[in-house]
Amino acid sequence: MDKNDVIIRLEKSSEHREVETLIREAFWNVYRPGCLEHYVIHVLRRDDAFVPELDLVMVRNGRIIGQNMFMRAEILGDDGRSIPIMTMGPICITPELQRQGYGKLLLDYSLEKAAALGCGALCFEGNILFYGKSGFRHASEFGLRYRGLPEGADASFFLCRELKPGYLDGITGVYGPPQGYYVDAEEAEAFDRLFPPKVKLKLPGQLEK
Repeated sequence: MDKNDVIIRLEKSSEHREVETLIREAFWNVYRPGCLEHYVIHVLRRDDAFVPELDLVMVRNGRIIGQNMFMRAEILGDDGRSIPIMTMGPICITPELQRQGYGKLLLDYSLEKAAALGCGALCFEGNILFYGKSGFRHASEFGLRYRGLPEGADASFFLCRELKPGYLDGITGVYGPPQGYYVDAEEAEAFDRLFPPKVKLKLPGQLEK
């Protein structure tokens, strides 16, 4: 991969369907038969927590090959405070260019932009093997818990990164994704019918069957 062969910029409103199609291709049959992520971003763009200054696309040879977006979120501190943070996603790279370095390039650029906007910390659900390369740690190391997750349950998916060193010092509490991420499955199915048909498959490793 040549870093000079891509640009990362803000998504244009005229590109919404192109980006939704990209997300659909990237997530189809990954976590569940079919996917919801293309509908999630469709909904989140109209959410009050959406951060339009961090609605990013990666472009290569005039074609959008990657995407990331951010939402304002909070940690409910055990001391009663609400600590403002951000979360991100869906983030993706077009399937044929995955595992070639584009994802990390997009992620690192996104984090720099979030820090420049004043974001102190980011919580996110992801694989530490990938996101750890960009400075994420298990959120439990920061004294954070995932909302609704029983004590002792596997929380290895729950990651955090400080963008301002020391931002979470002395803080323990609970995080949960903004409500906008919880979309209605039937509405998502109706939205998906606006796209060309694709076959849903039950595959090993999916989170939902």
